[in-house]
Amino acid sequence: MPVRIPAARSTELFTFAGAGAFVLAPLYMLMPGATERMATQTARWAPRWERNISYFTAPVERTTQRIAPPVERTVKRIDSRLPLDRVARGVDSRIRRGIDRAGGFVGWAPPRRA
Repeated sequence: MPVRIPAARSTELFTFAGAGAFVLAPLYMLMPGATERMATQTARWAPRWERNISYFTAPVERTTQRIAPPVERTVKRIDSRLPLDRVARGVDSRIRRGIDRAGGFVGWAPPRRA
């Protein structure tokens, strides 16, 4: 009996399309004459993009202004809860112990300034 493969969902299609564009864009830019083609397409489509982007700027600015205060409070709250200074000291001491165990900074000293 043949194996039946289910139809791809929209998220799968978007993922594969994005991956394909991500992989193929650098290859396209390596082709001869790609910069000229990109320049002509940009000159052709840029006015339309600039006209259409104005639909999104006002709502995005309003959303950003509305979301910024709660996000700032959350970041401050998380920042005060995290033991970042203790973690930084621990990482520093582990690095120093590893360097001492490896024989110190022999040959790694920074150049002296005159």
